[in-house]
Amino acid sequence: MRRLSIPLFVTASALALTAGASLAATTSGSDQSPRSASAEANTATVGEVIVTARRRAESLEKVPVAVDVVQGAAAAAKNLNDIQDISATVPSVDFRTSASNKDRTIFVRGIGTISTSPGVEPSVSTVIDGVVYARAGQATVDFSDVDHIEVLEGPQGTLFGKNATAGVINIVTRNPTAATTGYFDGGYYSGGEYRIDGGVSGSLAKNVQALLSVFDGGFKGNVFDNYDGKYVNGYEHWGARTKIVADLTDNLTFTLGADYTHEHDTTPNGVWLSDSQQSYPLGTVSTNAALGAAIAAGGVTPGPNNTTVSTNLTSRVTDVNSGVSGTFDWKLPQGFTVTSITAYRFWNNDQFQDFDGVSAPEPGVVQAGDTGHLRFHQISQEVRLESPKGHFVDYVVGLYFMNEIDHETYQRADNQILASGPFNSSGLADYGTNDRNYAIFGEGDVNFTKKLRLILGARAIHDDLSFYENRVDSPTSNPGSPGIAGNFTTNGSVSKTGWAGRTGLQYDVNSDVNVYGTVSRGYMGPAYNVFFNMGAANTPPLNPETSTSYEIGLKSRLLDDHLQANLSGFITNFQNYQANFLQLVNGAQVTNLINAGEVTSRGAEANVIAKIWDAFTLSGDLAYDDAYVVNFPCPAHAAISCNINGQPMPFAPRWKSHLDADYQAPMTSRLNLDLDTDWEWQSKTQFQLTETPDTVQPAYGIWNASIGLIDAQGGWTAHFVVKNLANTHYSAFLAHGNLGGLVTWIPRDYSRYVGFNVHKDF
Repeated sequence: MRRLSIPLFVTASALALTAGASLAATTSGSDQSPRSASAEANTATVGEVIVTARRRAESLEKVPVAVDVVQGAAAAAKNLNDIQDISATVPSVDFRTSASNKDRTIFVRGIGTISTSPGVEPSVSTVIDGVVYARAGQATVDFSDVDHIEVLEGPQGTLFGKNATAGVINIVTRNPTAATTGYFDGGYYSGGEYRIDGGVSGSLAKNVQALLSVFDGGFKGNVFDNYDGKYVNGYEHWGARTKIVADLTDNLTFTLGADYTHEHDTTPNGVWLSDSQQSYPLGTVSTNAALGAAIAAGGVTPGPNNTTVSTNLTSRVTDVNSGVSGTFDWKLPQGFTVTSITAYRFWNNDQFQDFDGVSAPEPGVVQAGDTGHLRFHQISQEVRLESPKGHFVDYVVGLYFMNEIDHETYQRADNQILASGPFNSSGLADYGTNDRNYAIFGEGDVNFTKKLRLILGARAIHDDLSFYENRVDSPTSNPGSPGIAGNFTTNGSVSKTGWAGRTGLQYDVNSDVNVYGTVSRGYMGPAYNVFFNMGAANTPPLNPETSTSYEIGLKSRLLDDHLQANLSGFITNFQNYQANFLQLVNGAQVTNLINAGEVTSRGAEANVIAKIWDAFTLSGDLAYDDAYVVNFPCPAHAAISCNINGQPMPFAPRWKSHLDADYQAPMTSRLNLDLDTDWEWQSKTQFQLTETPDTVQPAYGIWNASIGLIDAQGGWTAHFVVKNLANTHYSAFLAHGNLGGLVTWIPRDYSRYVGFNVHKDF
C-alpha cells in the first residue's frame, strides 16, 4: 500500500491544519469554579482555559502539548456521561465497547491496548484528580461532578507514568466552595432513560470546605431479547463523590477525596448481522448453516437493522469502582510547592456472558456461558516539587510508586449435541498478577529569553511484574470442547527498567501566538498474557512497548480574543506494540496478546473556537490520522491472512470531526434563548486488526440539536434535546462471532431519541 513520503506528509498536514482553522474547533475548558447557569451567559470574547497538562496550572494557549478540553457542565447538558460519550466530541479519541467494562478500551490517535489480561496496562492512561487508574476498565465507568476533561495527545510518560505511550485522559473534578451552594441536574429521555445529579458545597469549619455529590441513572435498553421477552443493552448506574479541602496553615492545604460508583449493564455480547463472515485478504464468504438455523430458531433475523437477540443467558456485568486519596500541597519559601498524593483504589467486576448468541444448542452449534469475577486493588504514592515560574529554569520533579494486585476467576461451560448425545464440559481458571512500578521524573523549561525556551523532561521507570495461572477442565478427557483448553498450571516473573522523555523548543511569536516542536518517547513496561485459555506459548513476557513522537504545533488567540486556534501535526512510531491476535481453541476463536511489531500514527489536528458575535459561538475539531501497521511479525506457521503490513489500525478513522454552533439571545430582561446544534462525522473505520472486510463501519455522521431557556438570575436552565436527528444507524463495534457469523454492538444513539435536561443552582 502506498504511503505518504515525509515531504508530502508535511504538505498534507499543513493543508489539513489550514482547513481546520477555517472550520472552527472544539470545546472549551473551565477553571475550578462551581458549575452554574450563569457560567453559560454570553461573553464578548473566548474565555481563557486553565489546564494541568504539565502537572501545574497553566493557560491552554501556553502549553506545548496538543490538548482537547471538554467542560463537565457542557457534557452533562448533552447527556455525555462517560468516556465513550465524550469520544464522539473529541476527534482524536475513539472507544472500543464490549459486554463488560473489563473489555472496554480507549484509543488516542488510533492507538490503544485491547486485552482482558491483568498483566498488561493500557497505552492511554486515565488520571482523575492526580491519581492514575492502572487498568483501562476502571476508566470506562460513569462519572459525575466533573469540572473539565483534558485529552493530552501523544506520549505523556514523562509526567504521567509508564502507561501513556499514546496519550492521557486527565479528568479534574470540582472543588468545594466556601459559600454554601448546591445544584440539581435532571434529565429524562425517550426509551425510559433518566439521569439525576445533585450536590452541595460549603464550609464545615473555618478554613475547611467540603463537597458531596450523588448521581443516579438508568435505561431499559434498545435491544429486545426474544428469549426473556424484555429489553437489554441498558444500564443502572449510581454513585457518590466527596471532596474536603482544609487549609491546615497559611502554607499547607490537605485535600481528601473519595468516590464510589456502582454499575449494572445488560450489554449483549453482540447482535447478529449475518450468519456468514468474510476472510482477509481474499474476502471469501463462509456461511455457517447450522448457526443460521440456531439463530432463526430464536426468532432473530440477522441484518443491518436487527436490534433483536435470543439468548438463554442474559449477558450482564456488575462493576464497582471506588477509591480514596489524600493530597498535601505545601507552599515553601521562594515560591516552591511540594505536592504529595497518596491513593488507594479497588475495582470489582462480575460478568456473565453468553458466548454463542443462540437460545438453544443445535447439532454443530455449541451453547456456552462465561462467568468471570475480578478483584483488583492498587495503592500509589506520588511526591512532586514544583518550582516558581519566571526564572531561567522552571520545572516539576518527583518520585512515584504504584502496586497493583489482581485476582480473577473465569469459568466457561459448554453444552453440545454430539453424535453420541448431549455432552457438557467446563473449564475453570484461577489467575492473577502483581505489579510494582517505581519512577523518578522531571520536566521543565530553560528560558533562554522571554520568548524562547527549551523543553526538557525524562522519567526513569522500573517494573517488577509476576503472575500465576491454574486452569482445570472437566471432564479431564475433554473431547475438544470449543473455547476450552486443557489443564494448565504455571507462574512467572520479570523485572525491567526503561525510560520516557521529551525535548523541544517553544517560541512566543507575540503575546497571543506561540509555536513549538517536540520529540517525545513513551514507554509501557513488560506484560504477560494472563487469561482463561493461557497456555505454554503464552508464558514468556511481552517486551515493553515504546513510542517515538515528533510533533509541531501552534497556539493562538486572535482578533482581540474572538478567535482561538490551536493546530498540530505529528508522526508517532510504535515498537513492540502490544496487541491482540486471534487464534482458535478447539474451533472457537480466542484472542492472544502478542508484540505486534511496528505501527505508525501520523496526521494533523485543528481545534478552533470563534466568537462570531456576542450571541453566537462556532466551535469544532478536525483530525486527520493515518494509523497503520508497518511490520507485523507473523507467528510460525501462520496463515497468509497474518500478513497485514500496510493495513489500517483498528479504531482509527482517517478523518474525524466535530462541529458545534451555539446561539444565545435575550428573550426578556432575565431569560435567554439558547439554540445549539452539533455534527459528528467520521470516515470508515476498521474494527479488527485481522483486517476482515466485513468488520468495517462505513463513514457516517450524527446530527444533534437542542433548544433551551437560561435564567442567569434564577440560576436555572432547561433544554429540550434531540439526539441523532437524522436517524442514522451505525455500529459502535463489529466482530466475527465466537462460533461464526458477524455481530454488532448497538450504541445508545443508534436511533433518534429525544429528552429534556434541567439544571438549578441553589
